[in-house]
Parts: sequence; C-alpha cells; structure tokens
Amino acid sequence: MSNSQWIRVETVDGAFDAYLALPPSGQTANAPGIVLVQEIFGVNEHIRGVADQYAMDGYVVLAPDIFWRAAPRVELGYSGDDWARAMELRQSVDIEKAVADIAATAKALRGKLDGGAKIAAVGYCFGGLLSYLSAARGLVDAAVPYYGGGIHNYLGEAAQLNVPVQFHYGALDSHITPDIVTSVTEAVKSRPNTEVFVYPGADHGFNCWARASYHQPSAALAHGRALAFLAKSLAK
Repeated sequence: MSNSQWIRVETVDGAFDAYLALPPSGQTANAPGIVLVQEIFGVNEHIRGVADQYAMDGYVVLAPDIFWRAAPRVELGYSGDDWARAMELRQSVDIEKAVADIAATAKALRGKLDGGAKIAAVGYCFGGLLSYLSAARGLVDAAVPYYGGGIHNYLGEAAQLNVPVQFHYGALDSHITPDIVTSVTEAVKSRPNTEVFVYPGADHGFNCWARASYHQPSAALAHGRALAFLAKSLAK
C-alpha cells in the first residue's frame, strides 16, 4: 500500500520501529487513530495487512514492534521453528515495558492526528492482552481485543475500565477456554460500554487469513462489529 511506511517511536529505553498506515487520501485530518498490536509473530505481513485494511476504512494506524528489545523487526510464521521462536519471545517480554511501549505509540499516533481526535487499541492474541491493559490504564479511548491471551490474569484491572471495550473470542479456542471467557465476561459486565462476542465456529487466531485456523465468516462478522463499535466509540 502506497500510504504506509515504517517510522521510529521514541521511548526512555530507546527508539523502536512502528508500521504506519494512512487512509487512501494520505490525509490525517478528521481521522481517528488505531494502535494495532501484534500477535506473538511480530509485525509480519499479516499484521501489516490488517493495518492497511483499517487504513482503507479511514483510520490512521500505527503498529508498534513489541519485540524490539529482543528481536527488532522480527517476522515469524505460524508453525515449526517460527512458532517455537514466537513462544520464546512472548516469554521474554516484560509486560510493563510492553504497555509503556503502547503508551509511547499512542503518544506518537496522537501527534499525527487533529487535536481532540480519539484513538483505539486493536490487538490480537498477545496484542489482545496489551490492548485490554491499554484501555484499563487509560492510554486509549477504546479497545478491541481479539482472543486476548492472559486477560484473565489481569481481571483485577477490569474495575478501571472507563472506556468502551469490545472482546472477540472463538468458541473452539483451546487456549482460551469457555470458563476463561466466562470469567472475563463476569469481570467486565458492570463496566460501561463493554461487549463480549463468542463465535461458534471459530478457533484461536480466526481473524488471521494466513493461519489454518482462519474462519472467514467469523472474521468478517467480527470486523464489521469492530468497525461499528469504533465508529461510535471514537466519534468526536
């Protein structure tokens, strides 16, 4: 996509790369923003494709390289050695530093938008956890976590959810079992503007067209729901 490029984001620990995708016009005026948070496979071709997809929907999208401290700009596939490497990188990540990187990304993104423009965090798998934490800690104006692994370990922060959050889960997900989805649903149901959707035919990673678990009907339905949710939640 011609309106995309890598930029540098500054933090107290150093600078990292982030993938910036602009709407087709190339303009940021009146556009809301999305911090797009990767899975454990890096800002790979699929995540860049999702960033471009949201840019085509009119958002200014910035996808930070969460693994920059250990493996800058790493791009991994979904099986074999790549899978093992992805799991290693996930285990090596300091969650608090990753959330701080989201904060730096959000600041950089807001700097590209009109004053008063709102931003959301949209994240997948590991990125779903980070998008949830970003919302709970007030770094963004809304969040859309897809099959966020580990959210149930941070439900103590659900009480601080004061921005809209839309959760997406696959009913066939062996990583995030129905009891976990229930615990998340119970923890957030009292918070304003939270939604939880479960997709009966979908497994973990159902949004990723590069994975065997891709489930087109669920991915399309979830994307439509996310767009409607973001349009409402990020309206000025």
